[in-house]
Amino acid sequence: MSKQIDLLQGTLDLLILKAVSLGPLHGYGVLLRIQQISQNRLEILQGSLYPALYRLEQQGWIASEWGESENKRKAKYYRLTAAGKRQLLSEAEKWNRMADVIAGILHTSPGEV
Repeated sequence: MSKQIDLLQGTLDLLILKAVSLGPLHGYGVLLRIQQISQNRLEILQGSLYPALYRLEQQGWIASEWGESENKRKAKYYRLTAAGKRQLLSEAEKWNRMADVIAGILHTSPGEV
């Protein structure tokens, strides 16, 4: 039985912003960082990751530059921009508010409504 859970729609951008906020990463490194932080409970598909990286860069929330990976290959490294830091804070606040509301709903008993 797999312990991985599906990524909720709309959360990939937030997770990418958080991953690159911890330090510059190449694309595959972003995927590995998210899996590491989630203790391998989230599976990020490369087919979803790279379009999201492109989208976030177009929005100015991350920036990239070419570098050399740990296995001596040319790789594009992503880092969070100042606008990306603001976006990460905003999205994290929205996520926490939504999680709080949903938790409140799920913990409501029949006598409370």
